[in-house]
Amino acid sequence: MKIFDTVIIGSGPAGLTAAIYTARADLKTVVIAGNRPGGQCTITTVMDNFPGFPEGIGGFKLVTDMQKQAVRFGAEIKQGIVKEIKNQEEFEIVLENGEIITTKSVVLATGAQAKWLGLPKEKELIGKGVSGCATCDGMFFRDKIVAVIGGGNVACQEAVFLAKFARKVYLIHRRDQLRASATEQKRALDEPKIELVWNSEVIEIIGESKVESLKVKNNVTGEEKILPVDGMFVAIGHTPSTDFVKGLVELMEDGHVVIGKNKELPTMTSVEGIFAAGDCVNEHHKQAIIAAGDGAKAALDLEKWIGRREWRN
Repeated sequence: MKIFDTVIIGSGPAGLTAAIYTARADLKTVVIAGNRPGGQCTITTVMDNFPGFPEGIGGFKLVTDMQKQAVRFGAEIKQGIVKEIKNQEEFEIVLENGEIITTKSVVLATGAQAKWLGLPKEKELIGKGVSGCATCDGMFFRDKIVAVIGGGNVACQEAVFLAKFARKVYLIHRRDQLRASATEQKRALDEPKIELVWNSEVIEIIGESKVESLKVKNNVTGEEKILPVDGMFVAIGHTPSTDFVKGLVELMEDGHVVIGKNKELPTMTSVEGIFAAGDCVNEHHKQAIIAAGDGAKAALDLEKWIGRREWRN
């Protein structure tokens, strides 16, 4: 029976960076790519804030190149979705198709899915005016009009960030007061370029090849109006892709994986031999470069942990 040194679950920047490090360290590595190989990066048209690419790089190309790099060092990439992890003498990774992979260690790099509004054309217009990341796409809306959907800390932060570039920012919230911290609220309310649209929800995205305007409904009066905008930034949160490890490793209330209790191996979870990295851990910074750094740290911790263990041949 083939036993891998590590199975990395997730093929975004965190998982692929971890795979580059573990495979280069001559650890038998397999990456389970999931149902969207490359993760959230694949829906980012151009990444201008990933170091080393002065002209920017497409998100899909970035993760494709990372994958090639991991394979060059000997990592295997396997399509599939993990159904369950069994914690036995070694870990058994059970895929949805019934395949079982045995491994000495695991890296959880499953990421987090941006929450969307569920409107028609929303997914089709991602990269054409619809975005879930102001720091990724904000600079493309210089001197334009944009809308941010949400009322929490992230929504306020994204609105303030976009105000650096955009001519005007609508902050559309379904309630009559923001849910953000007092500090974040003040920053948004004090920014002259930001206009609050209270008690309102976007009910339609208007535009065929790109976002041209939004139909907004006031949920108190029922009044509908059209807001001409060039972009819509959805900032209503992320959902960590961690359902399959509930009851196995310690999770926060919102589903993010808890790490950091082992001071010597800070990326280890509550289960010895299972490490975690990237957006499934980091509840604040949903950035590719941070996820990649987390993946490198998890790989280094894993390599140290495996080096101290005795395994049967």
